[in-house]
Amino acid sequence: MTTTGEESVAARGGPWWWERRRSAVLDVGLAVVSAVECGLEGVPFAWAAGIPVAVGVVFGLLAGSVLLVRRRWPIAVVLVAIAVTPASMGFLLGIVGLYSLAASDVPRRFIGSLAGMQLAAVLIVMFVRMRQDLAREGVDVEDWIVPFASITTALGVTAPPLLMGLYVGARRRLMESLRERADSLERELQLLAERAEERAEWARGEERTRIAREMHDVVAHRVSLMVVHAAALQAVARKDPEKAVRNAALVGDMGRQALTELREMLGVLRSSGGGGRLREVPLAAVGVAAAAAASRAVDESAGGGEGPCLAEIEELVGQSAAAGMAVDLSVEGESRVCAPEVESTAYRVVQEALTNVHKHAAGAKTYVRLAYRVSEIAMQVENEPPVGAGGAAGLPSGGNGLVGMRERVSALGGVFVSGPTDAGGFRVSAVIPSS
Repeated sequence: MTTTGEESVAARGGPWWWERRRSAVLDVGLAVVSAVECGLEGVPFAWAAGIPVAVGVVFGLLAGSVLLVRRRWPIAVVLVAIAVTPASMGFLLGIVGLYSLAASDVPRRFIGSLAGMQLAAVLIVMFVRMRQDLAREGVDVEDWIVPFASITTALGVTAPPLLMGLYVGARRRLMESLRERADSLERELQLLAERAEERAEWARGEERTRIAREMHDVVAHRVSLMVVHAAALQAVARKDPEKAVRNAALVGDMGRQALTELREMLGVLRSSGGGGRLREVPLAAVGVAAAAAASRAVDESAGGGEGPCLAEIEELVGQSAAAGMAVDLSVEGESRVCAPEVESTAYRVVQEALTNVHKHAAGAKTYVRLAYRVSEIAMQVENEPPVGAGGAAGLPSGGNGLVGMRERVSALGGVFVSGPTDAGGFRVSAVIPSS
């Protein structure tokens, strides 16, 4: 199994400039062999130079041991090899030194210059030595033999280590480039994974918010009407039994409708996962667009297949009127069919506004206005101040209704405004693009 990046750096355990212990062991072994070779070759060099043998041996040992620093200072190793070439020593030193130089990161012009110097040194030394040996032995050969043998020997000693070193250096640089690229890709993948996790967490939060908004929109209105009818039922139970029966029937109808819508909405949430288990993130991988699609799916399921639409506004207002609210509906412009998400959002805005009137201004006169314009749909629900001091119906409020309406309208590029009126009532207005 290979390692990259920081792992490869951590895997290094060699002393000094060596990256690995086995590299240090290899260089020490080569230096010992080279030192022994040069030390043995120092004996005939001392005889020929007329110096003590011990001096020649020590000189050879020192020259051969330079191979120990071939990875750190390859130029110095090659220069030493060139310097001892006239002494007929350093064969291993020259080959390994030239290979190390060619495999290093030294610029090519220096490599070519030093390789040319070593080639020339070997060529000259071989030419002179062969002429001297032939003259000493009294052998007569043709004139081209000595130059040919000298050139062949010089090329044989210089070219193979040079080419091998260039190949190994290029391969090493390629592997380092690939390793750096792999490290970069790994870091990018890690960053993408972190961002994907952040987006998934954000999408889960958006999904939870959307589910809470759908639960609020679908159930809160009908439950509020049930509470209002139940209060009316309690008030007239003894005085007007027939009206009490009608109110009880309305409460039952509202409860059944609320349960039906709740079951249908939960069915949509369960439909993305098998085994009847509610899955938390049907939208986490697809974001806001899927959230809008799922929201439309909930609206469609809750409305019996096509979702709530503007044609049902009159029925919605009638339910509030049946609960005792004095509500007036006015429609301006030519009625037309808009996009399902536009009609659903407009319906939910009116529904939530009426629910808030039931909660906070029970008995107040309310006006619902719906306007079909050229390229937009406008709606407004405004109530007068509640009659007397007991306007609130005692219904719980989480404060999320207006927030949910604003989110729905803003998601379609519309404008939502809400706030108290100068007369002491409350007004909810929204404008939604219809195309």
